Amino acid sequence: MIVVLAIIALVAALIVPNVIGRPDEARVTVANTDIRTISAALKMYRLDNGSYPTTAQGLKALAEKPTTPPIPSSWSSEGYLGQVPEDPWGNPYSYASPAPGGFALKSLGKDGQPGGEGLDADLTGGK
Repeated sequence: MIVVLAIIALVAALIVPNVIGRPDEARVTVANTDIRTISAALKMYRLDNGSYPTTAQGLKALAEKPTTPPIPSSWSSEGYLGQVPEDPWGNPYSYASPAPGGFALKSLGKDGQPGGEGLDADLTGGK
């Protein structure tokens, strides 16, 4: 009986450390997938309207037609996203459109602060 318990304890000691870190890795994967999805929606918005939403209009312009200038001329009646997702840590994705031909999109990672390393590192996308 003691030998069986020792074997179970040994197996658990080998497996548990590998399983514990997986939820955080899954959150990073979800954030990267969200960034790709939002980037694709932004590109569709640009194809329809000639430019990306302004920084002031933000990502909300993908779910609701903007009411602040420039008003998009060919905004899709179905929208580009059902709703703007939060990152897996419950923070909004950061969006900026510094120039008419580009945008910057990022999640601030687990800590919600700029910069960082590992799980706290920023995850970025854009054009």
